[in-house]
Amino acid sequence: MRRVMEKVGQGKKKRVLKPVAVLSREEYQGLEVNGRVEAIQSLMQLGLMAVQEEMEREVEHLAGALRSRVPHGKDLVRYGSNPGSVKLAGQRVGIRVPRVRNQPRGSEVPLESYQKFRQQSGEVQEQLVKQVLYGLSCRNYESASQKLPEAIGMSASSISREFIEATAQRLKEFQQRDLSGLDLVALWLDGKSFAEDTLVIAVGLTMQGEKIPLGFVQAGTENESVLGAFLEELIHRGLQVEQGLLVVLDGGKGLRAAVKKVFQHRALVQRCQWHKRENVVGYLAKSEQSAMRKKLQRAYEKATYTEARTELNRILKSLQQTNLSAAKSLQEGLEETLTLHRLGCFTKVGISLKTTNGIESLLSQVERYCRKVTYWKNSSQKQRWLASALMDIEPRLNRVKGYQHLRLLREAIQKELNISRQIQVA
Repeated sequence: MRRVMEKVGQGKKKRVLKPVAVLSREEYQGLEVNGRVEAIQSLMQLGLMAVQEEMEREVEHLAGALRSRVPHGKDLVRYGSNPGSVKLAGQRVGIRVPRVRNQPRGSEVPLESYQKFRQQSGEVQEQLVKQVLYGLSCRNYESASQKLPEAIGMSASSISREFIEATAQRLKEFQQRDLSGLDLVALWLDGKSFAEDTLVIAVGLTMQGEKIPLGFVQAGTENESVLGAFLEELIHRGLQVEQGLLVVLDGGKGLRAAVKKVFQHRALVQRCQWHKRENVVGYLAKSEQSAMRKKLQRAYEKATYTEARTELNRILKSLQQTNLSAAKSLQEGLEETLTLHRLGCFTKVGISLKTTNGIESLLSQVERYCRKVTYWKNSSQKQRWLASALMDIEPRLNRVKGYQHLRLLREAIQKELNISRQIQVA
């Protein structure tokens, strides 16, 4: 069996295009049953057979049958063959390419079929993206991708170029996806760090309990103007807010201001209870943090708004005597941490919507894709990787717990915002 890589000199290698044994149609038909099964299992050989036949049909159409005494046309003639390659199963495979020449013009006639097979198909690009995302780096792809001994292993540089092209296409598709067909009841907004930058990601929750990544923007959670433009872009792409939304976010002031400005009276904010709790205990001595964390947790777990607010007020008064900074942190935005309590839906959907865990669990999956990147070169790289990871993860996202009660949540939101009455009047 021939080796793809041949050593030349001391420590040097060169790439040699090796010919591939291609079955003819007659050879394939003449195989016994077991032989055919074995051939079918080696689909690359069948693929090469089909490629060769397709090119031969085009040559026969242009220049007539092989060894024909009467040429098909006066100008076009067969002119031998050249070594070439086509893409199959994510690899570049060597093949002989027949030539056709225009005699009067003295020029080569390119075969459309060959150019078609040389191009990287969407399916192969999809395979390449997944292989890189799932942990197969560009540098070891060459040895891992050889499914036929005669196939040319793809170099790290060529894989990198094709991966960039494929992920750039994914990024474009992700950023241009139509959102008008989504019936959303809630929206998570949170940021993920990529080196020194933060990308704020929006994830929608449908009435069926499905999580759908909607988009992202490179900005900090305090940048109100950029985040506002991002939310407006989502609306321009079809994001429906007329039915009312519950927006779950952490304590970023710029993010909160952008939601209020863009969504106006069509959204309620649920501040993340986990972030609020951790912000408060962060002002306390380590010896006091565990006890205060448990107190706040018990308060937020109360079933009704009155019970939860009463307990939190008791904690607030205690902190005002012992730690004014912690008390101020608890008081800031306290009412928005109880939005689900106020709507009467905490016991039904609170497990999924009381915190930003719904989006953070998604971001933890993104991290498993992106952690292999030790050096982020530029913004394009970060956004291409993030879009590719989100689109790959999306089909496997589970429905949220309590999704059966999302209809009650929508009714409560519309009642709180008087949306039902406005729709009836209109």
